[in-house]
Amino acid sequence: MVSLLDILHRIEAGGLTPESAIRATMEQVAAKEDDIKAFARLNGNTVSASAGPLSGIAVGVKDIIDTADLPTEMGCPAIYGGWQPRGDAAIVTALKRAGATIAGKTATTAFAASDAPATRNPHNLAHTPGGSSSGSAAAVGAGVLPLALGTQTAGSVIRPASFCGAYAIKPSFRLIPTVGVKCFSWSLDTLGLFAGGVADLAYALAVITDRPDLKLSEPGNTPRIGIVAQYFAGDPEPEAQRALDRAVLAAETAGATLRTFALSDMFGQAWSAQLTIQNYEAKHSFGWEYCERHDDIPPGIRRTLDGAQKIDAASYDAARRTAHRVRRAMNDVFADVDVLLTFSAPGAAPAGLASTGDARFNRLWTLMGMPCVNVPGYIAADNLPVGVQIVAPFGQDARALYAARFLDDALKKAS
Repeated sequence: MVSLLDILHRIEAGGLTPESAIRATMEQVAAKEDDIKAFARLNGNTVSASAGPLSGIAVGVKDIIDTADLPTEMGCPAIYGGWQPRGDAAIVTALKRAGATIAGKTATTAFAASDAPATRNPHNLAHTPGGSSSGSAAAVGAGVLPLALGTQTAGSVIRPASFCGAYAIKPSFRLIPTVGVKCFSWSLDTLGLFAGGVADLAYALAVITDRPDLKLSEPGNTPRIGIVAQYFAGDPEPEAQRALDRAVLAAETAGATLRTFALSDMFGQAWSAQLTIQNYEAKHSFGWEYCERHDDIPPGIRRTLDGAQKIDAASYDAARRTAHRVRRAMNDVFADVDVLLTFSAPGAAPAGLASTGDARFNRLWTLMGMPCVNVPGYIAADNLPVGVQIVAPFGQDARALYAARFLDDALKKAS
């Protein structure tokens, strides 16, 4: 993978200009795009670079995020083919103000749901890159982009990052504004970042949110880590368990304090409530498409929306009360640990492109609004990466990043 901090250091040292850095990135994109198909549309106007802390950095923007100079088709050209927003989403404006260049719109499942694009896993083209942030994960995992945007409503940042071997963060809920992003679920949708390393994630997140404390400028303390298996989400596949076991051993060897514990039944209830909240809100978010263009909605999300029509307001309100109760209880989980360590995905990326994988190990943390970081570190059969995720309390994004850096360093030392 390519490091955005390395690019910035080379520019600062005079070995690159921002323009030559952008040009080199776009040449890499062109060299691999026929194979991985990470983009819905490339930006043909990347010859100049703007000043700022991300000058020289080309960014992929998931194609449910509005861009004023590129169409936003949301993985559904049957309805939104050629649709051109009048303005940029808030996150795109923040990137441009920081000097970043938009490389293009990365491929997404239709409406960030379950209908897969043509994107392939860069480590094995016969396997899915995951979804819904398929193109962003694939482009960063392939080493052609230093930074890309994704979104997560259930597991659409952390899971594809695991499948593609990319580093990624799903920040605390609403840390990055979702203004200008196609809404699936207003209680859950969260913008996230893919990059080539933990420090790259931290730097980019700090810049676009104007929070310098996220840059990992200090060494950081050795974390107390709680290992959580989420029994209510089902058993992991052997590859995921091996990835977690390897991470546990590396962290322990590096001096971390670890303890294993099970979450109580109420967390399983919240895990179940996530789907009720997600799909009830989707019923309303896609009300126009469902009523006016029902037959043009791709089949996977159409089935979801068909089923969502049966969810009533009472069920939705009950699910929200469950989520609220468990969010309060989550404070007790962190009484004796700083962060949690758990699975990023059930296993390695499934074969074929029809399925983007299962979000069952991500749903609870998204519902809780907590920051999650995918840390690669294990390669399964067929050259397929499998990551693990660090989870921190709501609002403690710096803590999640510091712990992820600790774990990443430990895994690299153990290799």
